[in-house]
Amino acid sequence: VKFSPATNMQSTFLIAGSWDNNVRCWEVQQSGQTVPKAQQTHTGPVLDVDWSDDGTKVFTASCDKTAKMWDLQSNQAIQIAQHEAPVKTIHWIKAPNYTCVMTGSWDKTLKFWDTRTPNPIDTIQLPERCYCADVKYPMAVVGTAGRELIIYQLENRPQEFTRIESPLKFQHRVVSIFLDKKNNGAPTGFALGSIEGRVAIHYVNPTNPKDNFTFKCHRSNGTPSGVQDIYAVNDIAFHPVHGTLATVGSDCKFSFWDKDARTKLKTSEAFDQPLTSCCFNPQGNVFCYATSYDWSKGHEGFDPNKKPHIFLRSCFDELKPSMKKT
Repeated sequence: VKFSPATNMQSTFLIAGSWDNNVRCWEVQQSGQTVPKAQQTHTGPVLDVDWSDDGTKVFTASCDKTAKMWDLQSNQAIQIAQHEAPVKTIHWIKAPNYTCVMTGSWDKTLKFWDTRTPNPIDTIQLPERCYCADVKYPMAVVGTAGRELIIYQLENRPQEFTRIESPLKFQHRVVSIFLDKKNNGAPTGFALGSIEGRVAIHYVNPTNPKDNFTFKCHRSNGTPSGVQDIYAVNDIAFHPVHGTLATVGSDCKFSFWDKDARTKLKTSEAFDQPLTSCCFNPQGNVFCYATSYDWSKGHEGFDPNKKPHIFLRSCFDELKPSMKKT
């Protein structure tokens, strides 16, 4: 799920990609009412979506090995990318001297497309399948199978900046870049979530080695026998105003955190299904999260009577930073 960027358009739109091969668009009104606007389709599950910075186009990545660009004004979608395997991530990059779309695939490549030509303007070989990625110009982070993490700098043209040893011991599920609140909002690090109910906060250039840390989340409180259920962290979103973060997990809950005070701000009640995706609107007063079965418990855990849902929650004050001293 992704909200449209803050532009001079009066309306806010929400895009959701689904395993039913469809991408849907709703207008989200100030009252919280949603109005279905349009939809497009792929020939395989849709794994990721992103917006152009001007809010006129949507980019979609699919298991059908393609990515598409959907022009919302004309309601036309055209193919803009091709891979040899499903496309797991898609991001719009707006640099001062170029714009392009970055796609990461299970074919172990990262490709960059200018949307007008059928061939990529750049292809970077990855050590393994792309599992997660994020872009905040001038930084991109890609997490792959085998727990590899690669940081790219995007100035002039995309180039590898550094590889880092994963701070987590289990498979990566999501990576989300955060901005420095003091230093004109430059990207300074990222949060990485794994399938083992843990998030790492990692600064690319920490002023103090202790700035990088990990914390446990999306776990049951344990039973007298000492058994604890541990769930995957499925998505991480940073609040656009406060810089605090939300995590959603296969334990059917969301949590809000303050990484600077290292405290939890809130945990939700359990929903009836895993939470698979989340995002904030640009003003930071709406938290969106999706619930649907993520197959984390195999086919035995599938209940066809439970339908996927998207929820919107009014949230601005809940994500204010903690007043605790750090």
